[in-house]
Amino acid sequence: MTLSKFNNYPSLFGQLFDTDLFDWSNRNYSETNTTLPSVNIKENADAFKVEMAVPGFDKKDFKINLDNNVLTISSEKKVENETKDDERFTRREYSYQSFCRSFTLPEAANGDKISAKYENGILNVEIPKREEAKPKPMRQIAIA
Repeated sequence: MTLSKFNNYPSLFGQLFDTDLFDWSNRNYSETNTTLPSVNIKENADAFKVEMAVPGFDKKDFKINLDNNVLTISSEKKVENETKDDERFTRREYSYQSFCRSFTLPEAANGDKISAKYENGILNVEIPKREEAKPKPMRQIAIA
């Protein structure tokens, strides 16, 4: 066995760790050591669509900001339950969830017309494309 068979491994691992999956900077984090919500990003001829799985939230729990072409979706949710009984026993249960996910928009995106909707545990963010970035239909060129 020669070492030349293993020459591709460093580049393979380098590419793997350069992906957004391993971006643990301040752009993508959870303050509560919970997992970040799963995200699907779709593209069609007219728009980019971000689908984020966040069950158990309300639409008021989210903040969506666009700053210098970076779309940031964050949430902070606090729940306090307190029960008292006749024996002077008090029990409090706290629940705190927060996360922040950021995405750099491509040049084709029209940041002025972003819309969002929360339904059935899925946050849908639609980012329309600029008119000049949309594919043009084929046309016939007349020969003079």
